[in-house]
Amino acid sequence: MSNRTPEQIKTIEQHALNIRRNVIKMIATAGSGHPAGSLSIVDALACLYFGVMRYDPHNPNDPNRDILVLSNGHVCPALYATMAEAGIIPESELMTLRRFGSRLQGHPERTKLPGLETTSGPLGEGLSQAAGMAYALKYLMPTNDRHVYCIISDGELNEGNIDEAAKFAGKYQLSNLTVLLDRNGIQLSGTTENILPNFGRCGIQFTAHNWDNFFAFSGNNVACILDAIDESKRRTPEQLKHGFSLDHPRLIQLHTTPGKGVDFMENDYNWHGKAPSLDDAKHILAKLGDKKHV
Repeated sequence: MSNRTPEQIKTIEQHALNIRRNVIKMIATAGSGHPAGSLSIVDALACLYFGVMRYDPHNPNDPNRDILVLSNGHVCPALYATMAEAGIIPESELMTLRRFGSRLQGHPERTKLPGLETTSGPLGEGLSQAAGMAYALKYLMPTNDRHVYCIISDGELNEGNIDEAAKFAGKYQLSNLTVLLDRNGIQLSGTTENILPNFGRCGIQFTAHNWDNFFAFSGNNVACILDAIDESKRRTPEQLKHGFSLDHPRLIQLHTTPGKGVDFMENDYNWHGKAPSLDDAKHILAKLGDKKHV
C-alpha cells in the first residue's frame, strides 16, 4: 500500500481534475487533437508530477531530475496541461495548442519547450530512447540515483522496436527504468484486440526479457496508481520467491478508460483523434465542475 495520506491523495486528484479540464479546453479550442488517450493518461501524469518524480519547475534542466519520456506523443495535450499545472509553463499558453508558431505542437518537440525530454510522434520509439537514457545514467553516471519513467500506449506494442528495447533493458538490468503502459484498449481505427491482439501477451512480452510486471487495475484511480508505483520499488519475500529482482526494469500496466471523465467519449475509439466542438466542451466542462466557458 502507498504511504500517502488521504490529504495527499485528494490533492493529486484535484490536480488531475484541473488537468482534465484544460485538456478539453485545449483540444476544443484547437479544433484538433487526441482526446481519448489524453484523458486516459491524465491521472498517471498527475501521480508522476505531484507524487513521484523529482524535478524543479523553475529549473527543468536540473541535472538531478528524474526523466519522463512520453512515447505516445499524440497524447501531449495531457502532458502540456500537466506541465502547466506544475508551473513549468504558463497556463495561458495552453490555448495555443497546434497553432502556427506555438511551442505546443500536436506532437512534442524537445527543443521548443522546457521540461520536454524527447521529441515524439512515430509510435514505438520512446522505450528505446528511455532505455538509452537509463543505460547512460546507470553505467556512465553511476553515482546518481535518477529514475527514468516512460509512458507507452497499448497500440504501440504492435511496434517491433518495443520488443527490441525491452530485450536491451532486461539484458542490462536497467532497474532505474519504469514503464507505465496505458492499456486503454483503443487505437486509431478500432480496439486493440480487433486490430492486433496483444492484451494477453503484453506482460509476457516484457517478463520474458527479465522485467518485473505490476498492475494498476484501476488505472484512473490515483491511490491505485501510486500503490502500483510504490509496490514496484520494493521487493517482498514472496516477490523474490517468484523471480522478481531489484535489478530488473519494471512494467506497470495501467488499466484505463479512453476518454475518462467524458461520458460520451469513454470506450469509444472514434474519439481517438476527433476534437470535441466548443459546444461539446461547454457541456463537458459543466459536468467537470468548471463554470468557465472555453
